[in-house]
Amino acid sequence: MACLAGVLVIVAYNMSEWRTFRSLLKNPKSDVIVLLLTFFLTVIFDLTIAIEIGLLIAMFLFMHRVMETTKVSVTTDQIDLSDEGEIHHDNEVLELEKGVEVYEIDGPFFFGVANKFDGVMKNIGDKSRVRIIRMRKVPFMDSTGLHNLESLLRLSRAKNIRMILSGVNADVHAVLRNSGFEKKIGAENICSKINEAVGKANAAVNSKV
Repeated sequence: MACLAGVLVIVAYNMSEWRTFRSLLKNPKSDVIVLLLTFFLTVIFDLTIAIEIGLLIAMFLFMHRVMETTKVSVTTDQIDLSDEGEIHHDNEVLELEKGVEVYEIDGPFFFGVANKFDGVMKNIGDKSRVRIIRMRKVPFMDSTGLHNLESLLRLSRAKNIRMILSGVNADVHAVLRNSGFEKKIGAENICSKINEAVGKANAAVNSKV
């Protein structure tokens, strides 16, 4: 038994990888919190409880990071395409007619970001005639994001404002199609490139002048 105990001590020491543990303490504070919490829960209770709680906290921290990095910006004058990889022929700058506004969502459009999008939309005026929602940097969208788009579409139509989506990827487009939103907004108002969306928006504004 004494020999077996000695073997187990050496095995446990080698499995502990304390050097790796020490290096992990240099990671961001949120990761260190999850690491230490999971470690102490494993010691005090058991591995199952520690993993469950650690995963929950890690998910909440991840959503918080995504919410902080996702941005919603507004453009009303021109769009510079020189550094965006969307140059169409010789046009590096897209001029926006008066009354055209472009709202770009940079990041996933899920329930955590929906409130930020609502806040931006509540602060805008009613002078726009066409609203372009640029979604080239939206990798996915959940039901809350879809609900926000539907609410914005209803409000825009109530104020006689046309709404156009730009840069919708295949996954997000599938969500819009399956939910019936594509029929509500019209397939012609979902554009693959910003050039096409701005062209339609400018033409719509000029036709009302």
